[in-house]
Amino acid sequence: MSRSDSARYDAPKCDEDTRVEVTRELTDWIKDRDSPQRLLCMTGAAGSGKSALQQTIAERSFGLDILAAAFFFSSTDSTRNTASPVVATIAYQLGLKHPLFQSSIVAAVKRNPLIFSQSLQSQMEELIVCPFKSLRSKQIGIRTFPYAILIDGLDECKGELDDVADVAADPTHVDAEDRRRAEDRQEELLVAIKHCLLDNDLPFRVFLSSRPEWAIRTALAPGGYLREIAYHLELSSHKYDASGDMRRYLERRFKDIGLRMGNPQWFTQADIETLVRAASGQFIYVATVYKYISQRRASPSERLKIVLTWTPHGGLMARPFEALDRLYTNILLAAKKAYEAVDTHRGRDFLLLFRVYHSNDDLTQMSADTLSVLLGLGPGAEESLVSNLHSLVVLEKESGGRLYLRQYHKSYSDFLETESRAKDLFVSRSRVCAHLAKCCMQYIIEGPLDFVSLPDTCQWRQIPLPERTLIEAVNKLPYFLENYRVFPMHMDDEAIEAVVGFTQKDGWSKLNKILPRAYRILAPEVAAFINGFVEKWMRDAEEWGRVKQRARG
Repeated sequence: MSRSDSARYDAPKCDEDTRVEVTRELTDWIKDRDSPQRLLCMTGAAGSGKSALQQTIAERSFGLDILAAAFFFSSTDSTRNTASPVVATIAYQLGLKHPLFQSSIVAAVKRNPLIFSQSLQSQMEELIVCPFKSLRSKQIGIRTFPYAILIDGLDECKGELDDVADVAADPTHVDAEDRRRAEDRQEELLVAIKHCLLDNDLPFRVFLSSRPEWAIRTALAPGGYLREIAYHLELSSHKYDASGDMRRYLERRFKDIGLRMGNPQWFTQADIETLVRAASGQFIYVATVYKYISQRRASPSERLKIVLTWTPHGGLMARPFEALDRLYTNILLAAKKAYEAVDTHRGRDFLLLFRVYHSNDDLTQMSADTLSVLLGLGPGAEESLVSNLHSLVVLEKESGGRLYLRQYHKSYSDFLETESRAKDLFVSRSRVCAHLAKCCMQYIIEGPLDFVSLPDTCQWRQIPLPERTLIEAVNKLPYFLENYRVFPMHMDDEAIEAVVGFTQKDGWSKLNKILPRAYRILAPEVAAFINGFVEKWMRDAEEWGRVKQRARG
C-alpha cells in the first residue's frame, strides 16, 4: 500500500465490528472534501488503538481510491523514527499517483540536490506544494487526485543528534536533550503541515494521530496555532469508550481457540469482564493477553488462569498502567524462569541480555545474530532468549537474511525503560552500554586474525558472521564509550577491568589497524577520502624527516 506501511510487521487494524463509531466518524471526515477543517488530529493514551484505527482508515481510503500517502512513525525502526524521511516518502507516494506530478518532483530534486538536508517546510514547499501548483497551471483536473494523507505516531518521532558534543555525561541531561530534540522536530513537522498543506489552497485532508505529548498538545491548546483549524478527536473521551469493542474482540478470539481445542466452554463471560475491566481502556492490554494465551505449545486454559491472577483485585487500579505493567512483568518473569532453568544458560543474566537485544534499533543497530556472536552466546542464541516472549516481541528477518528483534507495541519499551514501572526488572541504558563495550573489547582481542585477508571489493552480505561481528565491534566500541558517556562513570568494576585488560593486551593497537580496513568495507567513500589525507600526511612526515636530517648534517 505504501513504502512506510509495507515496512511494518503485523500491522494492527480494527476487527470488523469494533470501533464502529469512531471509524465511521473518521471515514465521514475523510470523505467530506467540503469541510473547512482539513486537518484531523486524533490523540489518545498508549495502547488506546490509534495505530489500528490509522491502519483501518488507510485501507478504507485505499479501497475508495482517495489515499494519497501514508507514513507510520515507529520509535524502534531506524528508517521511520525521525522526521527526515517523512516529506520524501509522502512526495514519492504522491508521484506514483500522476506522471506529471512525478516529473515535477524529479525536476525539483535536480534543481536542488541538497533539498533533503533542508528544513521540512522547504522540502514540503519544493516537493509537494510547487509540483501541485504546476499541475494546476496546466489546468489538469485535481478533483480526481487522491487527497487523504495519513501520519501515525507523531509522538514516536525522535530528534536527530546535531553533534556528538551535545551529548552530556549526565544521563538525566541526555534524556532531557533527547526529549527537547524530539519535541522540536515534531513541532517543525506540524508547522510545515500548517504552512504548506493547510495555508495553501491544496485539496489534501490530513489525518494525524499521536499520544497527547507536548508538541501536539500545545498546538491544539487554547491559543495554539492549530486550535481553530484542526478537528480534534480525543480517544480518551467517554464518547469513544472501547470496553464493548474489547469485549467483542476477546469473545471472538477465545471462541476461535475453543474451536481449535474442541472445548468451547474453556472460558467464562466473567473471565472476559475481568480482563476488560483490567484493560482500563487500553486495547493493547487485551491484544497482549490474547497473544500470550494463544502462544504455541502453551495451554490456553492454564495461561488464562494465570493471567486472571495478575489482574488488580476488583479491577481497581491505583495507577493508569498498573494492569499493563503487571502483565508485562509476569510475562517477562515467566520467560526469565524458563530461560534460566536450562542448564546451558546458567550464569547468564537474562534481563541484561534481553535488554541488549531489545535496544538493537536505537542503541546498537546490530542484527540479533551478530549480537549473539558478540555476546559470546553462539549462533541462534537469540531464538532461545525470546522463545517465551512471542506475545511481546518477534524476530523478523530482513533483506539479506539478517534477524532483528521487533516489538509489537511501543508501550513495552516505555515499561522497560521506566524504572518506576519495571522496578526490579529495570536495566539501565548505561549498564547495557557498559556490557556491550566490554564484549566489543573482548571480541576485538580474540577476533578472527584472517580479517585483513578479505578483499576490498567484498560485499557486506558475503562476509562471514565472525568477521562481520569484528567489524561491528570495532565500529561500535567508540560509540558505546563516548556517545553515551558510559566510561568510566557508569561502568562496574568488571567493565573497568576489561578496559585495563584491553589496553594491556594491545587492544587499542589492534583496533587502530583494523579500523581503516573495516571502513573500506562499511563506507568505501569515507575510507578513500580519509586515505587521501593519510597518504599526504605520511609524505609530509617523510619530507619533514629528511629536512631535519639535512639540518643535523
